Parts: sequence; C-alpha cells; structure tokens
Amino acid sequence: MSTVVEPISPNKALAINDSNLKMVRRNDAFDEQEEEEANECKKSPLNEEDGGANSVNFENEQLEKENKVDQSSREEQLLGTVDGSAVEENQDPEVQEPRLYIICPGRSDMELSEPFISSPKDCLFTLKEGSRYKLKFSFTVSNNVVSGLKYINTTWKSGVRVDKSQVMLGNFSPRKEPYVYELEEDVTPSGVFARGLYSARTQVIDDKERCYVDIKYYFEIQKQWRESS
Repeated sequence: MSTVVEPISPNKALAINDSNLKMVRRNDAFDEQEEEEANECKKSPLNEEDGGANSVNFENEQLEKENKVDQSSREEQLLGTVDGSAVEENQDPEVQEPRLYIICPGRSDMELSEPFISSPKDCLFTLKEGSRYKLKFSFTVSNNVVSGLKYINTTWKSGVRVDKSQVMLGNFSPRKEPYVYELEEDVTPSGVFARGLYSARTQVIDDKERCYVDIKYYFEIQKQWRESS
C-alpha cells in the first residue's frame, strides 16, 4: 500500500518552521543554564573534583570560628563579670588583703594574716594529730586580671623538707568584692614521729612569678588540741 503525502501549504510550513525554531532556542537556553550550573559547581568549596581541598579549607574555617566562640565563652565563665571601673590599662594586677584560714571541724577558724610574729618558741597554731582540716583563701584583685594564680606551701620538720604542695587557683578579674577559695580537705599525720615542731612557708604567685603572699611561720602537731588554739 502506498503512502499518500498531502501537500503542505506555505502558511502551514511557515508555522512549523517557527515552532521548530522556538524549540531549538529553548534547548539552547536549557544547555546554557546547565553549563552555568556546572561551572558554579566547580567553583563550590564542596566540589570533590579538586581532591576535597576546598571542602577541607571550608570546614577548617568553620571549626576555627566555633573554637573562637567557645574560647570566649570559657574565658567569660572563668573570669566572670569584669568590673570595668576597676580595670586599669597598662597596669600590673594586685592581689590585696590576702587572708589564709585553717578550718577544722568543731573548732574556731584559725586566721593567718600579715603582719604576725612566729618563732619556734611562739608557734602560730597547734593541730591535733590525725585531725581533718582544710585551707581557705580570701583576697581582692585590683587594676587588672591576674592569671595563673597558684598557692605553694612548703613544710619542714627538724630542718628536713617533709612536704611541698602546689595548687592552681585560676584566673581572677578585678572587683571590689573579695574572692574566697577553699582547698580540698586533708588529714594531719599521726604517731610519735609526726608530733613536734614544724616550720612552713606559704606563697601565692601568678604565672609571671609575681608574688602576692609570702609568709613564714611555725606550728605544732600534738596528741591533743592546745586549749588556747
């Protein structure tokens, strides 16, 4: 069977040509859009064709920003609210009115504060052997932030060093209200060889080796509490 092909009028042929031309233009526009998107993808920091280098750099930048925020948050928590009126630029910090207390359960607090006189014949205080105690500090900070503040205590018995302890207190911003810091509870030694006269030196210094407290004193460890202590 032969196929009958109807003749196309000039007007209809022109309409078909216009339609085909519009379709070609749409296809060309679509191809241009795909090419632009492909180029943008190549420029993206998440593109994997460059070995992931841009992606890694992008992630590192994000982590660095987050670390800076976390560091600022930690510093604010550590230093607390800084009294702007108490901060003096270009001045060294000062730790003032330092007081050291010895706290024993069931006893009155014993305060060590300068100035005082202590000698082997005039002990500053007496502790009972095997008794629980802890140290408490009270001080104020002025002028600037004091960083890396630490407590160092060295004890001797009969000229021989028997103990040296160091405790990091932390960073403290200037403020009018005193800071109070308590160390962990400890127990005095007991026994015949533990009793007797001790000498001690207590220091409070910062991370730049500035010394704010430096006191030397004598104390005793005895079988019983001294009545006057």
